[in-house]
Amino acid sequence: MQNVWVMYWRDLGVIRPQYSLSAILNYAYAELDLDKRNPFSRLFIKGEGEDSHKRGTFTNDQLKWGYDKALASRSQIKLLMPLLGETGCRLAEMVGLKLEDIDLENDLIDIRPNSARRLKTRSSQRTLPLVGYAKLAMEQALKQGDDTYLFPRYIRDGKCYATHASNALNKWLKKDFDGLTAHCLRHTFRDRLRAVECPIDLIDQIGGWKSASSIGNSYGEGYRLEKVEAVMRDVKMGSSKTPE
Repeated sequence: MQNVWVMYWRDLGVIRPQYSLSAILNYAYAELDLDKRNPFSRLFIKGEGEDSHKRGTFTNDQLKWGYDKALASRSQIKLLMPLLGETGCRLAEMVGLKLEDIDLENDLIDIRPNSARRLKTRSSQRTLPLVGYAKLAMEQALKQGDDTYLFPRYIRDGKCYATHASNALNKWLKKDFDGLTAHCLRHTFRDRLRAVECPIDLIDQIGGWKSASSIGNSYGEGYRLEKVEAVMRDVKMGSSKTPE
């Protein structure tokens, strides 16, 4: 068990004691294939969550209005709204994309680590279809890329400065969407997947979320790309300008 804990800390990249014992045991049980109850999974802390602020979500009308505005503006930073909102990607995953990760011929993007930015977890590496507004936004964004990166303005000295992109995008979103932020797009996308009754393990696969709820979820190759695309077409925002 001790060796598995060491692996857990090494995967995080740093030793950070504030990570919960519950997460450590979930990781250990999954690695050792143990079907055991986590003794820390049902601990209750007095007052927990009372001072927290629930992250807001976008309505469908807000998404469509924002996407149309982003496409009309031709602002690369505003194009991040449909790119994030219709793929469920984390902002750094999109801002750090290399051109070699983008396949417009097949309408796909590969979310994978590169020299400019790492991914949050192993399960973050995935291939996603570009459908609807995401495809339109990608076609426009590519016109402002360089020979290597989709968002070269946020790549400096070989490092991705996603925080700078987040600040620029959130300045617009907060103003026009009552304080909502780029990360709210990711929360909204998960809700939209739930609304079409997408299986939880497929939701985690699409969003690159690490699931600790079931050991079996980590087995096998996951859902085929055709299934991922079908679900993403089910939840896409419609537009008269949006390609099928």
